[in-house]
Amino acid sequence: MKIFNVASLILIVSACGMFNEKNKGKGFNLFTVQQDVDLGAQVAAEIDSDPQTYPLLDSVQYKEVYDYVYKVRDKILNTGEVDYKDEFQWRLRVIHDDSTMNAFCTPGGYIYIYTGILKFLDSEDQFAGVLGHEIAHADLRHSTRQMTKQFGVQILTDVLLGDKAALKQVTGALVGLKFSRAHESEADARSVKYLCPTDYNAAGGAGFFQKIEDMGGSRPPEFMSTHPNPADRIEHFQTEKVTNGCQGSETYKTEFEVMVSKLPQ
Repeated sequence: MKIFNVASLILIVSACGMFNEKNKGKGFNLFTVQQDVDLGAQVAAEIDSDPQTYPLLDSVQYKEVYDYVYKVRDKILNTGEVDYKDEFQWRLRVIHDDSTMNAFCTPGGYIYIYTGILKFLDSEDQFAGVLGHEIAHADLRHSTRQMTKQFGVQILTDVLLGDKAALKQVTGALVGLKFSRAHESEADARSVKYLCPTDYNAAGGAGFFQKIEDMGGSRPPEFMSTHPNPADRIEHFQTEKVTNGCQGSETYKTEFEVMVSKLPQ
């Protein structure tokens, strides 16, 4: 078995990341696209093996729910606007936790959606906007860019080399990863871009933030504390829709409500 020197591996990673053609315009990233895929697969395996922390809905028992979320995913992927449509996995899993209004996506496109956010949203276009936002974080490779800053390249290469302790640390960090305001704004804009060729209201993602605004004095989700102001994000979604000339207006509210009724109550 070939043993890699970590310093050499870091040098290789750095060189590949700097000259990766598809990384142009996506900011500096020390990791290659394939390493995003490999890291995401390891994190996904760690999540799948920990049902106490991440109680995933069974895809057979909740087949109608999974058929629905995959239908929305495919509608986004088939627009041709997702750069890594063929390279990344874009696997979806639903986490049974009604108290968490969140979703996250690992490097390489493993997407996790909490039942809390599904029950909070009102319509399919809102869900598509949120899903598009999470797809964008992976497609723009925000996670490995952000985590390189947070941890440095050492711990991420440790994960790729099979370090279980490092994997557990990275998994926990990814679930609660706080992106920069610039990355959040970039993902919002990309969500609109993804939805624009569809019949959806392309600013569907604004619906989540409108609901946060409507909560008034109620406490917003904790992860919102580092995000741009909800009102600013609503305006940003709407501006991007106008700027891109998006014509869709469908919300598919009834279909979404039927799916939510299939979730565990």
